[in-house]
Amino acid sequence: MENPTVSFARLACSLQQTALQYEVNQLLGITPASGEWVEHVNKNDYRGGWDVLPLRCQRQYLDAHPILQGFAIADGDDWENLPLLAHCPVITSIFNQLQCPIKAARLMRLKAGAEIKPHRDHQLSIEYGEARLHLPIHTSDAVSFLVDNKKIPMRAGELWYFNADQLHEVYNRGSQDRINLVIDCVANTWLCEQIYAGVAHE
Repeated sequence: MENPTVSFARLACSLQQTALQYEVNQLLGITPASGEWVEHVNKNDYRGGWDVLPLRCQRQYLDAHPILQGFAIADGDDWENLPLLAHCPVITSIFNQLQCPIKAARLMRLKAGAEIKPHRDHQLSIEYGEARLHLPIHTSDAVSFLVDNKKIPMRAGELWYFNADQLHEVYNRGSQDRINLVIDCVANTWLCEQIYAGVAHE
């Protein structure tokens, strides 16, 4: 019997939320020489402010512009940490808990009042061997993350998988920016088992 399609699931993750928020707050004041927030390139997919701080990229883009580090996807599995990650021990500890290959990783900030319009990321789900994980760092009850018309009940400090191949949308109706750590992984046996074990039923 095949496993059912999973829209979202909470995964086990150990972290100190206060330390993680402090670490990210420090990154908000970084200089362009250390890393740079860049606007999301898919401007048709959102309204308001949505930007990205790359933490991992493909090796060929290590010295490239942050736009290429955050969004360029070429063939191959040669992914590396960007220098900025050396200043992020809490985020690194999260990566170390994942017993699967990690591809891209970045912080994604959805500004207060902004929204990500309904869209799909084609074949980005465990059914196709890929998994996108979200860990909210700064968020609030005014943020709604919907997948297949179902709201993910994610809170700060929780690690979630969601099926990006399904229609999804996000609304920040609050007065503060939402910042999530977003990790793209290879959906190996270990990760799939974690996802199936953590499926959230409404």
